[in-house]
Amino acid sequence: MASVGRAATTSDAFNAVAEPRRREILNFLALDAERPVGEIVEALGMGQPSVSKHLRVLLEVGLVSSRREGRKVLYRVNPQAIRPLWEWTATFEKYWRHQLVKLKERAEGGG
Repeated sequence: MASVGRAATTSDAFNAVAEPRRREILNFLALDAERPVGEIVEALGMGQPSVSKHLRVLLEVGLVSSRREGRKVLYRVNPQAIRPLWEWTATFEKYWRHQLVKLKERAEGGG
């Protein structure tokens, strides 16, 4: 029986954001227009090699873009690439809204 290979954990946006440190980087970049690696390292308390590795993954799946300004490379969130993540999570909004209504009813003694 042939073994089936595992999919790369960074093959798409969903897999890329499964890693908590990448989500931290995305959250940080979402706060401002563009940031160089050094600012990300300082703000998040991560090592520069680790930040660079995670940024490379985020670049590969298109969640961030970069541009060179002199010797610095500036990174920014790519909102269009994040849209599929938002659309997928939005499918659960109805469920959570329903759960919150039920919780409110119980808290108010009506359920």
